[in-house]
Amino acid sequence: QVQLVESGGGLVQAGRSLSVSCAFSGRTFSRYTMAWFRQAPGKEREFVAAISWAGSNTDYADSVKGRFTISRDNAKNTVYLQMNSLKPEDTAVYYCAASTVILSPRATAYNYWGQGTQVTVSS
Repeated sequence: QVQLVESGGGLVQAGRSLSVSCAFSGRTFSRYTMAWFRQAPGKEREFVAAISWAGSNTDYADSVKGRFTISRDNAKNTVYLQMNSLKPEDTAVYYCAASTVILSPRATAYNYWGQGTQVTVSS
Protein backbone atom coordinates (compact mmCIF):
# COMPACT_ATOMS: atom_id res chain seq x y z
CA GLN A 1 0.00 0.00 0.00
CA VAL A 2 1.28 3.42 -0.95
CA GLN A 3 1.94 5.84 1.89
CA LEU A 4 2.57 9.54 1.46
CA VAL A 5 3.89 11.78 4.22
CA GLU A 6 4.18 15.52 3.71
CA SER A 7 6.53 17.77 5.64
CA GLY A 8 7.92 21.28 5.57
CA GLY A 9 4.83 23.42 6.00
CA GLY A 10 4.74 26.40 8.32
CA LEU A 11 4.18 30.12 8.70
CA VAL A 12 5.93 32.50 6.33
CA GLN A 13 5.62 36.16 5.40
CA ALA A 14 4.28 37.22 2.04
CA GLY A 15 6.99 37.44 -0.58
CA ARG A 16 9.13 34.79 1.07
CA SER A 17 9.81 31.21 0.02
CA LEU A 18 8.98 27.82 1.48
CA SER A 19 9.53 24.25 0.36
CA VAL A 20 7.37 21.26 1.17
CA SER A 21 8.29 17.62 0.67
CA CYS A 22 6.43 14.35 0.33
CA ALA A 23 7.99 11.00 1.17
CA PHE A 24 6.61 8.03 -0.76
CA SER A 25 6.72 4.40 0.37
CA GLY A 26 5.09 1.07 -0.30
CA ARG A 27 5.49 0.77 -4.06
CA THR A 28 7.93 1.70 -6.83
CA PHE A 29 7.99 5.49 -6.71
CA SER A 30 9.30 5.93 -10.25
CA ARG A 31 6.13 4.37 -11.67
CA TYR A 32 3.88 7.09 -10.27
CA THR A 33 2.87 10.51 -11.44
CA MET A 34 3.00 12.82 -8.44
CA ALA A 35 1.06 15.98 -7.73
CA TRP A 36 0.38 18.67 -5.18
CA PHE A 37 -3.09 19.92 -4.39
CA ARG A 38 -4.21 22.43 -1.80
CA GLN A 39 -7.34 23.26 0.11
CA ALA A 40 -8.05 26.56 1.80
CA PRO A 41 -10.70 26.93 4.52
CA GLY A 42 -14.17 26.93 3.03
CA LYS A 43 -12.90 26.13 -0.45
CA GLU A 44 -12.65 23.03 -2.58
CA ARG A 45 -9.40 21.18 -3.06
CA GLU A 46 -7.55 22.58 -6.07
CA PHE A 47 -4.72 21.41 -8.29
CA VAL A 48 -1.33 23.05 -7.81
CA ALA A 49 1.26 21.09 -9.79
CA ALA A 50 2.07 17.65 -11.16
CA ILE A 51 5.16 15.85 -12.41
CA SER A 52 5.54 12.77 -14.56
CA TRP A 53 7.20 9.59 -13.34
CA ALA A 54 10.57 10.50 -14.89
CA GLY A 55 10.30 14.20 -14.07
CA SER A 56 10.42 15.18 -17.72
CA ASN A 57 6.94 16.69 -17.81
CA THR A 58 5.29 19.08 -15.41
CA ASP A 59 2.02 20.97 -15.19
CA TYR A 60 1.01 23.92 -13.05
CA ALA A 61 -2.11 25.78 -12.10
CA ASP A 62 -2.17 29.26 -13.60
CA SER A 63 -2.27 30.78 -10.12
CA VAL A 64 1.19 29.39 -9.24
CA LYS A 65 2.90 29.30 -12.63
CA GLY A 66 6.23 31.09 -12.48
CA ARG A 67 6.30 31.04 -8.66
CA PHE A 68 6.13 27.34 -7.73
CA THR A 69 8.35 24.51 -8.94
CA ILE A 70 7.60 20.81 -8.56
CA SER A 71 10.47 18.33 -8.68
CA ARG A 72 11.22 14.77 -7.69
CA ASP A 73 14.14 12.61 -6.65
CA ASN A 74 13.43 9.02 -7.60
CA ALA A 75 16.46 7.82 -5.68
CA LYS A 76 15.00 9.30 -2.49
CA ASN A 77 11.35 8.50 -3.23
CA THR A 78 10.48 12.12 -2.61
CA VAL A 79 8.60 14.86 -4.43
CA TYR A 80 9.11 18.52 -3.64
CA LEU A 81 7.25 21.78 -4.10
CA GLN A 82 9.36 24.91 -4.00
CA MET A 83 7.14 27.93 -3.41
CA ASN A 84 8.53 31.40 -4.09
CA SER A 85 6.95 34.85 -3.87
CA LEU A 86 4.27 33.50 -1.61
CA LYS A 87 0.99 35.36 -1.26
CA PRO A 88 -1.63 35.27 1.50
CA GLU A 89 -3.96 33.53 -0.95
CA ASP A 90 -1.52 30.60 -1.06
CA THR A 91 -2.53 29.80 2.52
CA ALA A 92 -3.93 26.26 2.56
CA VAL A 93 -3.33 22.68 3.54
CA TYR A 94 -1.07 21.21 0.88
CA TYR A 95 -1.63 17.58 -0.09
CA CYS A 96 0.65 15.23 -1.95
CA ALA A 97 -1.00 12.73 -4.30
CA ALA A 98 0.11 9.78 -6.42
CA SER A 99 -1.33 8.31 -9.58
CA THR A 100 -0.56 5.49 -11.97
CA VAL A 101 -1.95 7.45 -14.92
CA ILE A 102 -0.46 10.31 -16.92
CA LEU A 103 -0.33 13.93 -15.71
CA SER A 104 -3.73 15.22 -14.72
CA PRO A 105 -5.06 18.25 -12.84
CA ARG A 106 -8.10 16.27 -11.71
CA ALA A 107 -8.13 15.02 -8.13
CA THR A 108 -10.10 11.95 -9.20
CA ALA A 109 -7.09 10.76 -11.24
CA TYR A 110 -5.03 10.26 -8.07
CA ASN A 111 -5.28 7.03 -6.10
CA TYR A 112 -3.28 7.91 -3.02
CA TRP A 113 -3.18 10.96 -0.78
CA GLY A 114 -1.13 12.20 2.11
CA GLN A 115 -2.51 13.78 5.28
CA GLY A 116 -1.47 17.27 4.28
CA THR A 117 0.77 19.98 5.65
CA GLN A 118 -0.37 23.48 6.59
CA VAL A 119 1.14 26.46 4.80
CA THR A 120 0.20 29.87 6.16
CA VAL A 121 1.29 33.08 4.47
CA SER A 122 0.95 36.26 6.50
CA SER A 123 0.52 39.66 4.92
